[in-house]
Order: sequence, then structure tokens, then C-alpha cells
Amino acid sequence: MSRGLRAFVTGASGQDGSYLTEQLLAAGAEVHALATPDEPVPAVDGVEVHVGDLLDVERVRDLVTQVAPDEVYNLAALSSVARSWERPDVTARLNGTAAAALMESAWQLQQRTGRVVRFVQASSAEIFGEPDRAPQDEHTPIRPLNPYGAAKSFAHLSAHVYRQRGLHATSVILYNHESPRRPRQFVTRKITSTVAEIALGRAETLTLGNLDARRDWGWAPDYVDAMVRAARAEMASDFVIATGVGHSVRDFAAAAFSHAGVTDWEDRLLVDEAFVRPADATELVGDASRARRLLDWAPTVAFEDLVGRMVDADLGSLSG
Repeated sequence: MSRGLRAFVTGASGQDGSYLTEQLLAAGAEVHALATPDEPVPAVDGVEVHVGDLLDVERVRDLVTQVAPDEVYNLAALSSVARSWERPDVTARLNGTAAAALMESAWQLQQRTGRVVRFVQASSAEIFGEPDRAPQDEHTPIRPLNPYGAAKSFAHLSAHVYRQRGLHATSVILYNHESPRRPRQFVTRKITSTVAEIALGRAETLTLGNLDARRDWGWAPDYVDAMVRAARAEMASDFVIATGVGHSVRDFAAAAFSHAGVTDWEDRLLVDEAFVRPADATELVGDASRARRLLDWAPTVAFEDLVGRMVDADLGSLSG
């Protein structure tokens, strides 16, 4: 009797990883997750957790050999652009070279077994840096502005290298995508959680950095669905995953205040230069035409609804 599909997921403790393991399990896959001791994966029936560090290349390579997955999803990363300035060396290794090492492990497994191994690299719009046009697509020049984008660029280009070696390696270039599972240190969750506190009378102001930076924000489960579709596409390729609509940080805050019923919000929104990044792209908006055409993928949640869902979740957690 043949076994079912087996998936190996790194970064399973994060926002995207949690949604991904849930989707894979719901479809009947056998899911194996790599987790570091300090970021454990929440106990989920059906997920076999392996404690380890992606930077431990030999340990992870042995694990890939042991698990022998059909699909590998690399979501592990130091995920904060701001933190990447504080730890550029770790960012380079974890987001860049460790990703390439995992591709090598998948390629070696494929060589040994003669069975196709499908690899998905979670890339980022940050690889484009300050693009000269909007929206951006898969042909936009790679010119990162920060250590996070530089490391992600290395991993993104490594997917090209391993695709040429015969690995079904796909790089999904993810634009900003959010949910109530986004950690509070990210600006979107900082906005919705603080707005919820203001609505409940537990805070007075919301302090942010660059209010004019424009981003293309989507719903995280939609972007995870794109990863699975990319893994199972007939041909490996690069795919921009985005909504195609840009909004400023100020727009995000305004939508959150509006949803929470806070009308006098403009005097409550403050700017602190300490929160402004050393280098930050002015506008990142993606063109997902290739994903729409080849993966039959499209976003399902509009911007205002996304913000509202996050605000409601924060109001619920504070009121509970």
C-alpha cells in the first residue's frame, strides 16, 4: 500500500507555518515540522515535531533523509526587517545560506530516491528594495535595501540554481500578508492591538514610524494556499503573491480606528523617529498575474476586511 503525501515544514511556529500545517493536514498530508527549542510548535494532532535548528545543516540533512518528504516548505527565517539591522550576520545565515543548504538536502534526497521532491522557498517583496516601478512582477530587478532583503535574495536566487539542477524549486515572492496570528512586534499587529486598547479605554495613543510607506497587504491564509498551489504546479517557477493594491501605514491605522469605532483618532496617532527604519522602500505593490494564470490563485479577503478581522480578534482577546 502506497503512503500518502508527506510534507516537511520549517518555520512551523510562525504565522504562515501554523496556517500551512493546518491546510496540509486538512488535505490529508502527513506533516513533519522543524522547530527550535525556543519557538515550539503548538501541539496539533497529526503534526510530528522535530526539534532542531536550520543552521545545523548536517542535523537537518539527516532529518530530511529520515523523513523523506515529497514536499519541503522553507518558511524559517528571522522575519523582522528591523531586527535584521541588529543581527545582519544571523539574518544572512538563517534567511540565506541555510535555505540554500536545505535545497541541497532536498536535491540529494531526490537523487538518492529517484522520486521528485518539490521545494517551496518563502521569498519576500523586500528583495526588490526600492523598485523603479509599481506594481512589481517576477522580472523586477533584485536590489535589496536591508540585510533581510539581501539574505532573502540569496535564497531566492538559490532556488533558480537548484531548479537548473533538476529540483522542483519554486520561490514565492510574498508581499505583506497579515492575520491575528501576526506577532505584536510587527507594525500591523501593533496597530490593531493598540487600537483595540484605545477603543476599550486602556490606552490613549498609537505611536508609529513612517506613516507614508505603502505596502500591498493580503490575508495570510490566502498566501499559504498559494504556496501549496506552487508546490504542486506542473512547472517550478517564481510567483509574485500579492493583491495588487497598495495602502499606506496611515491607511492601515485609519481603517483599524474606523472599524473599532474610534472617531477622534487623528490626534491619537503619533510619530516617533526612533521607529523609522534605516532604509525602507517607499512603495511595494505586486502584480500576481502569473500566479492567477498558472496557479489559478487569487486573494479572497479585501484590505478593510483584513484589518477588521485583526481588530476584532484583538478586541475579543482583550475583552475575554
